[in-house]
Amino acid sequence: MTSVLEQQLVLEEVSVPGYHRVVRVRDAKSGLDTIIAIHDLRLGKAALGGTRIHAYSSFEEALKDATRLARGMTFKSAATQSGWGGGKSVIIADPKKDKTEDLLAAFAGAVNLLKGEYICAEDSGCSPNDVAVIAEHTPYALGLPNEKSSGNPSPFTAWGVFRGIQAVMHQLFGSDSVEGKTIAIQGLGSVGARLAELLFWHGAKLILTDIHMDRAEGLAKQFDGKFVSPDEIYEQPCDIFSPCALGGIINPESIERLRCRSIAGAANNQLLTERDAEELRRVGVLYAPDFVINSGGLINVTEETTKKGYNPRNSRNKVDQIYDQLKLIFGIARENGISTQKAVMQLVEYRLQHGIGRRVDPIYMHHAGISY
Repeated sequence: MTSVLEQQLVLEEVSVPGYHRVVRVRDAKSGLDTIIAIHDLRLGKAALGGTRIHAYSSFEEALKDATRLARGMTFKSAATQSGWGGGKSVIIADPKKDKTEDLLAAFAGAVNLLKGEYICAEDSGCSPNDVAVIAEHTPYALGLPNEKSSGNPSPFTAWGVFRGIQAVMHQLFGSDSVEGKTIAIQGLGSVGARLAELLFWHGAKLILTDIHMDRAEGLAKQFDGKFVSPDEIYEQPCDIFSPCALGGIINPESIERLRCRSIAGAANNQLLTERDAEELRRVGVLYAPDFVINSGGLINVTEETTKKGYNPRNSRNKVDQIYDQLKLIFGIARENGISTQKAVMQLVEYRLQHGIGRRVDPIYMHHAGISY
């Protein structure tokens, strides 16, 4: 799909070693300044990844976020054998002040320039309704709020994290029950809040925090939990610390403060560096690799692109398999005396090298009436 908007766009190739393609696209009229990063296409003809709208302080900060997230999507697809390449896009804008229909339409034009190699979806600052606006100008969008699509992935992401927490419980205690266990959740957005509810109904004790303290206090009251300030969450004695906000929060400083037995949450890129996984292993904290435990959203939206189209039951059943994937990773780590992060990286690199999980069926974009 081509529109006149594309004639206004300025595309700049950005050289990033190890990446299939990274572009910066700008449009003076709408104010669009976006980066689309495609990390790897070995397992799919297209890279799938959400669109994050954020008021980055600089182009360099935005580029770092986009490329890091795209790389994580490659690993997430390989871990779940979803048949996608890894990609991500970021729009440098304040989602509360700068997000307009013209901006979203211009972004759709930028997506069109990549001719189907990148497919966008919702992410922080970009809602399913925003994706619906984008989809008016490009067929390369998924997770739309209509009967042909999968819609908001948050419930499936939260369910996947819950199943991952059950796998952690089985590893630590020999039973996957969370009843009576203490779980500290950092971040109570669409995924974190749903996770808190699931854990409450299954008998867990909750410690909650969010940068919006009124939200944390309200949910703590609703789920009979304890609410603490964002800075206090690290030092709370608990069975599981569950990061469900931004990444990079597992680092040498925070590891010294943690009083948990495991880390299992929905946030992307939780480790600041790979070395932090080794330190977690050294101090005896079991880490559930983030791009496995939080892959429910990717699994859910992938179901939308099958020939028969989206089926929530099929999606739920596939998300359930996160439990088995994590048990496999924990076993590899234990048998080889390595960190869980190193174990999962060995697994995904093997799959990437040997094409395990490569997509062979066409990609069906039912809302647009095309396949390729």
